[in-house]
Amino acid sequence: MTDVIVIGGGIAGVSAAAELAIEATVTLLEAEDALAYHASGRSAAMFLKTYGNTTVRALNEASEDGHLAAGVLSQRGMMLLGKQHEADAFETERKSFGMARITIDEARAKLPIVNTKTCALAGYLETAQDLDTDLLIQSYRKAALDAGARFVTNAKVDMISKEAGRWHIRSAGREWFADIIVNAAGAWADQVATLAGIAPIGIQPFRRSMARVPAPGGYNVRDWPFVDGVNEAWYAKPDAGKWLVSPSEEDPIAPQDAWADDMVLAEGIARYQDMVTEEVTRVETSWAGLRSFAPDRALVIGRDMTEPSFVWLTGQGGYGFQTAPAAARLCADIALARTSDLAKAVVSSLSPARFA
Repeated sequence: MTDVIVIGGGIAGVSAAAELAIEATVTLLEAEDALAYHASGRSAAMFLKTYGNTTVRALNEASEDGHLAAGVLSQRGMMLLGKQHEADAFETERKSFGMARITIDEARAKLPIVNTKTCALAGYLETAQDLDTDLLIQSYRKAALDAGARFVTNAKVDMISKEAGRWHIRSAGREWFADIIVNAAGAWADQVATLAGIAPIGIQPFRRSMARVPAPGGYNVRDWPFVDGVNEAWYAKPDAGKWLVSPSEEDPIAPQDAWADDMVLAEGIARYQDMVTEEVTRVETSWAGLRSFAPDRALVIGRDMTEPSFVWLTGQGGYGFQTAPAAARLCADIALARTSDLAKAVVSSLSPARFA
């Protein structure tokens, strides 16, 4: 058995722990007092196989069976709305997602608040699905615990060193030793690497805010689609009888417990309101999360070039939940020296060696 320390208790760390624990002794360390506290606990995740670059899409495709087995997907549909002057960008985005072009009347049949005075373009993707983030986290947590993994919260790592060929990790006076470290620390991944004496990759966290508002116009929004503005100027989707609206901002910030900026929210809601007939009169609650990207906006999964016993699992950006099954499996394959089912070109495009 191999001793593995996973640092980070978001979807990346918890899913990796479940995969690793099948063959290894695994301890997961989470700095906060609960799992999925930061980005993973603030996601309005969808499963869109055509979302992301070529590498991300390969992981999406390889993750579908895992999501189906976990029972975390449900039909939603996705709509793209645009103004006439956005026609070129609209077509590029519509084709990228593999959406069908629909009329504005057809759009209103699916989303009755579409503003026909401003909306001139609409596309629709039937196969877009909701992804139950909490159920996925809990499913992986249970699988990991059933396989013997240990989860330790309130364990912010403050020291990492290599002693006699093994990693020595310390947190607030507590100590662990392991053969392998999996760095699944999200926005803090570069900081964890630096603690271990390993060069950072350049992981950049970006803030994204969200507002929960009452159902527009008193409608039953249960069957409404996920709705996106051209170039992700905003998005909206149903949420337990309410309506979520995001300005879809990407503001670079330092790793932190993020919060929504009122002005950014107001600007995003204004962009959204311009495309619908129902005004947002009240925000019930708001929050923000961090989407952390590598420089090329693909995930980073693989052994560090200078220290093979340090495995990166980071740079999920906005794709962490939908790629989790394939990403966790690949992480475990690499850490435990197994052969991956993914194409070699995909594995190579995810490796941290691409930044060397």
